Amino acid sequence: MTQATTALGAKEATPYVDDVIQKFVIAATFWGIVGFLVGDYIAWQMAFPVLNLDLEWFSFGRLRPVHTSAVIFAFGGNVLFATSFFVVQRTSRASLFGGAAFGNFIFWGYQLFIVLAASGYVLGITQGKEYAEPEWYTDLWLTVVWVSYLVAFVGTLYKRKEPHIYVANWFFLAMIITIAMLHLGNNLAVPTAIFGGTWWRSYEVYAGVQDALTQWWYGHNAVGFFLTAGFLGIMYYFVPKRAERPVYSYRLSIVHFWALIFLYIWAGPHHLHYTALPDWAQTLGMTFSVMLWMPSWGGMINGLMTLSGAWDKLRTDPVIRFLVTSVAFYGMATFEGPMMSIKAVNSLSHYTDWGIGHVHSGALGWVAFVSFGALYYLVPVLWKRKQLYSMRLVSYHFWVATIGIVLYITSMWISGIMQGLMWRAYDSMGFLQYSFVESVAAMHPYYIIRATGGVLFLTGGLIMAYNFYRTIRGDVRTEAPYEAPATVIARS
Repeated sequence: MTQATTALGAKEATPYVDDVIQKFVIAATFWGIVGFLVGDYIAWQMAFPVLNLDLEWFSFGRLRPVHTSAVIFAFGGNVLFATSFFVVQRTSRASLFGGAAFGNFIFWGYQLFIVLAASGYVLGITQGKEYAEPEWYTDLWLTVVWVSYLVAFVGTLYKRKEPHIYVANWFFLAMIITIAMLHLGNNLAVPTAIFGGTWWRSYEVYAGVQDALTQWWYGHNAVGFFLTAGFLGIMYYFVPKRAERPVYSYRLSIVHFWALIFLYIWAGPHHLHYTALPDWAQTLGMTFSVMLWMPSWGGMINGLMTLSGAWDKLRTDPVIRFLVTSVAFYGMATFEGPMMSIKAVNSLSHYTDWGIGHVHSGALGWVAFVSFGALYYLVPVLWKRKQLYSMRLVSYHFWVATIGIVLYITSMWISGIMQGLMWRAYDSMGFLQYSFVESVAAMHPYYIIRATGGVLFLTGGLIMAYNFYRTIRGDVRTEAPYEAPATVIARS
C-alpha cells in the first residue's frame, strides 16, 4: 500500500502492485549483465577469431543475436515493463489492471520468451533473417504475452482516477501498439509441419526485396518505437521527478509525440540505399529520416530544459547525471542518424563500422543510460529504502561507463570511415587499391579498443548490480558526498 498524491496535494491510499515491478527490475539488471557480457565476448571474437572455439554454439553468428536480443528485449524490455507499470499506476492513481496475478503472468511469460529465443539462437533454431528472429512457436508465445501487456496497461488507464493522461503514458502506449503491429507483420510464417516437415521450422511468407523491405520496416521501427518512444516515456517521467521540476513544455511534448509517431514509421527504407529496392522508396525513407531530426531535437530540448534552475544537481546527484547525459546522447544519435540516411553520406557509411558506432551511441548512451537512471530511482522507492547503498558507486558507474562508451563509439567512427575510404579507393589504373582482407586487417587495433570499452561498460553494470544488492538488503554506506566541493578551513 502506497500513498498517491493528487494535484491538490491531498493524499489518497492506492494499492499499487509493486511486487511485479520489483521482479522486472531484478530481471532487467540480470539480463543487462548477460547481454553486456555476451556483447563484449563477441567484440573480442572480432579482434581474435580464435575465440570462436570451433564450436557452433559459441560462434559469432549464433552469439550475435543472443547479444542483440538480450540487451534490447531482455534488458531493455524488462526496463520498459518496470517503468511503464510504475508510471501508469502513479500518474493514473490506480492499481495495475488484473492485479498481481495478471502482472506475474506477464512477467514470467516474458522471461520464458527470452529463454526460448536465446536457446533457439544458440541451437540454430531461427528464421535466419537479419535479426535471426526466433521460430514461429516463440513468436506466438510472445504475441500472447504482449497482448496481455497491452490489456494490463490500457486497463489501468481506463480505471484511472486522474482525468488527464500524462504524456509519458502516450509514449508507452504508442510503443506497445506499434511493436505488436511490427511483430505480427514481420513474423508471418507457415510451420513446415503442415507439409510434413519438422514441427519447429517454418516457411517465410516474404522473399527477396519484399523480405528486405519488411525486415527494415520492422527493424528501424523497433528502434523508433521500442528503443525510442518507450524510453522517451521514461525520460518524460523520471527526469522531472529526479530534477524536482515540471516538464519544460507540455505543449512541446505533445508536438514531439505526434510528429515522432507519424514520421518514424516511414524511415525504414534508408537502410536499403543502393539495393534492389525501388529508388522512390529509398528516397522516401531518406526524406522522412531527415524530417525526423526536428521532432527528435524538440524532445531533447524539452528534456534538457526541464533542468532549468536545477543544473547544480548535475554536480551533486550522479543519478540525474545519467538521465541528462542520456538525453544528450539521444540528441547526438538523432542528428547522426538522419545525416547517415542521406545517400551521399550513406555511400561511405553503409556496411561499415560507422553504422555500428552510431547504433551503440544510441544504445549505450541513450537507452542504457536512461535505463540506469530510472533503475537507480526505482530501487530505493520499490524496496522502501531511504536512499541507495552508495551514491559514490553510482558516480563510479557513470564515469567508467562513459569512458567505455567514448572508447567504443570513437573507435567505430574512425574504423568505419577508414573502411569506407579503403573500399572506394582506386589506383591510377582504375583498379581497387585495397583488397577486402587489407581493410579487415586495418580494423584490428580499433576492434581491440572497442572491446576494451565494452569491458568498462560491463564493469559499470556489475557496480550497479552490487549497489542494488546492498540497497535491497537495507545497507547504507557512510561516505562524504563524492561531488561536494572541498571545504577550505581558514586558519587563524
